Amino acid sequence: MTATLDSAVADLQRDNAELRRQLDDCRTKLAARDSEFGERIDHQSATIDVLKAMSASPGDPQPVFDLIVRRERELCSTVGAALFEFDGELVHRRSAVGQEAYATPDALEAYNRMFPMVPTRGSISCRAILDRQIIHVRDMATAPGVSPTVRNMGYRSQIALPLLRDDAAIGALSATSEETGGFTDSQVALLQTFAEQAVIAITSAETYRELQARTRDLEESLEYQTATSDVLNVISHSTADVQPVLDTVVETAARLCVADAATMLMREGEVYRWVAASAVDAEYWALLRQRTVVPGHGGVARRVALEGRVVHIADILSDPDYVPIRSTMVSVSAMKRSASSTSRAAYQSRASSSSARAAGLKTTDGTLSAVVGARP
Repeated sequence: MTATLDSAVADLQRDNAELRRQLDDCRTKLAARDSEFGERIDHQSATIDVLKAMSASPGDPQPVFDLIVRRERELCSTVGAALFEFDGELVHRRSAVGQEAYATPDALEAYNRMFPMVPTRGSISCRAILDRQIIHVRDMATAPGVSPTVRNMGYRSQIALPLLRDDAAIGALSATSEETGGFTDSQVALLQTFAEQAVIAITSAETYRELQARTRDLEESLEYQTATSDVLNVISHSTADVQPVLDTVVETAARLCVADAATMLMREGEVYRWVAASAVDAEYWALLRQRTVVPGHGGVARRVALEGRVVHIADILSDPDYVPIRSTMVSVSAMKRSASSTSRAAYQSRASSSSARAAGLKTTDGTLSAVVGARP
């Protein structure tokens, strides 16, 4: 009887142990499943955040780059993360976090001086660009061909993924770790998603900027056509008086070219006189009307009169031959007691304009006039 009871107790204990094993196995699987689900949720949330960043910054991929490297660092158990862009000649580091965790200040400074750089195989990120494939180094200490500058950064493992567009590498995404062994399959999958999103961000920004430029060109063309139509309309209503036409031309030129001021000169014998102006105060204009301009190399209007072509001086302060008419105006106004101190200050301000452009206009009778614009 006792033996039977002992046998029954032993069976129950074995069954109990088996049930406990199964229960622990179920709990382990549930925990792993919960962890996997949690990881998937985190990854999906990160990709959604990146898409939101793209939407919020359609013409500038930099906020997207910064978000990608932050999320990469948070979700891939990595200390360092970086994103690089390749323009076909040089590799530019666009965003990076955590690199100072490994390197000494001198090593980090040496590494920073590398960029922008011609891609070489001494850099793992550059290898991904050159080979157009994932480069996964699980132990940097044994990896061949790594440059001393990169090796001195101090991380133990690294992965770099190319940013591919139409089978061409336009950059790379990199993750580094202070541990050997590299990165898990799920982490690599997330990095691939981030790499694809970086390509989308770069392409979208380029497309957005191209559309903006095209829109600006169309708007500019429409504005120019409208301005031409306005001038022609003035001409049709001013057959006996050319002054309204000259005034309209100068005012339109100043407005369309965003000029600080604009004037027009016309030939009278061997000299040229100012006949129209825009954004020029009354006293200054009165002094200009008393002056004549002769062909020469000193000022922009003189050069147009001499050469009969468009003249653009990008920086008059650095042009050794440039002598502004405005400086002589100040001298003239000093002799004229009627010139106020306010006007003299205005002349000096205009004399400091750093850019000037003039367009030479040949007319049918051989005379020449010029529309002169100045920009600060």
